[in-house]
Amino acid sequence: MKKLFSKFQYNAPVILSMTLLSAMALILSFMTGGWTNKVFFSVYRSHAWDLLMYLRMFTHILGHANYAHFIGNFTIILLIGPVLEEKYGSKQMLEMILITAFITGLIQIIFFPGTALLGASGIAFMLILLSSFTNHEKGKIPLTVVLVALIYLSGEVVDAVAKNDNVSQMGHIIGGICGTVFGGLVAKPLEG
Repeated sequence: MKKLFSKFQYNAPVILSMTLLSAMALILSFMTGGWTNKVFFSVYRSHAWDLLMYLRMFTHILGHANYAHFIGNFTIILLIGPVLEEKYGSKQMLEMILITAFITGLIQIIFFPGTALLGASGIAFMLILLSSFTNHEKGKIPLTVVLVALIYLSGEVVDAVAKNDNVSQMGHIIGGICGTVFGGLVAKPLEG
């Protein structure tokens, strides 16, 4: 048995740890009838002295409404994340995830005080846009960035206006913007 497990590699520690923590949060939410999601894994405006509000500005990315929500986010995260974590390193990947979570949480608290936000879709969109910077020449804007932004982000803008659902297009848009900014700041261009 030990030999079998020695074949596995924890190749993307940040992405894999986030996935495992989110899976545990989903199980806890199921076991508590959603209580843990409300208390620990959703971001919403509360009193300034509520210290958990500050924690939730980061932990909201671990909570998911149900299994389908979890799978929808982590299919993308597990496909794209390990490649980006290898390219940028675990420390920088963790920093980008935490910054995206914080910005999304802060915007949620400031501009959408009557609603709660949970899920890793902002992180998924950040990774999607960041991945479009993987191969570009110095001083040039990759066409993939333009196309991905048009396809993904314009769809989210249209959905935000046209649909009244429980999906946070704002989280997707903020995640995409963060991925674009990170790509512009940290992507290592190919020498042309």
